[in-house]
Amino acid sequence: MKLMLQSLLQHPLTKGLNIDDPDTTRLRRSIIQKKIFLKKIYEEWYTLLDDSLPADLAGSILELGSGAGFLKEIMPDAITSEIFYVSGIDVVLDGCELPFKEETLSGILMTNVFHHLTDIKSFLKESNRCVRQGGIIAMIEPWVTPLSMWVYRNLHHEPCEMESKEWGFQGKGPLSCANSALAWIIFQRDKKIFESEFPQWKIQKIEPIMPFLYLISGGISLRSLQPGWSYCFWRRAENIFKPVWNKMAMFALIILRKN
Repeated sequence: MKLMLQSLLQHPLTKGLNIDDPDTTRLRRSIIQKKIFLKKIYEEWYTLLDDSLPADLAGSILELGSGAGFLKEIMPDAITSEIFYVSGIDVVLDGCELPFKEETLSGILMTNVFHHLTDIKSFLKESNRCVRQGGIIAMIEPWVTPLSMWVYRNLHHEPCEMESKEWGFQGKGPLSCANSALAWIIFQRDKKIFESEFPQWKIQKIEPIMPFLYLISGGISLRSLQPGWSYCFWRRAENIFKPVWNKMAMFALIILRKN
């Protein structure tokens, strides 16, 4: 059933691709630009991340995993990065070993990247070293709800392992290694452990978002189920369901602030 659904809905340009190949990231960037419905979702996400930044704190803004995105259209001064070289990014780096001096960043932003980090504890320690007091880590991440778990386990290519005891994983593929449930595990299931081990990072906000919009966009890997011109209609329709977002959301906006 899972394979049949994936085969039926998969975007024709993404079939059989190696997700760890930089050429695939370049292709994904092109897909986002061409799928108007999906691009509007990214624009909304980038606006949420931009609004989360401290207005009165000096320092650079770093985006992790920028390869397929277009954050610079919203935030021209942001430092974009990727784990391998892709045209249009500023820095090649590993999020677990940041090449920045102490307290030089005012924020680190991510869109669907946190659940690919192989060693979350190293990332949080490095972020604490590089981000100034009052700075933030802000991310859009998959979130665990009954709806999202069915979608991630049946229509998505990445693992979704809610039962995992680890805050990361071992593997060789920079993008194929993933656990879609990782943010939920750390900031919801293991919240007390996170707060105990990283008291310098306060969870400022966890806001479940988008129960339907991303799903009907098809994301990057699947065919779009709606034309781009219908985005405003579906955005208004989704707003009706705000009271039940905690039960149906596909993603969450998560903001951590450094004490």
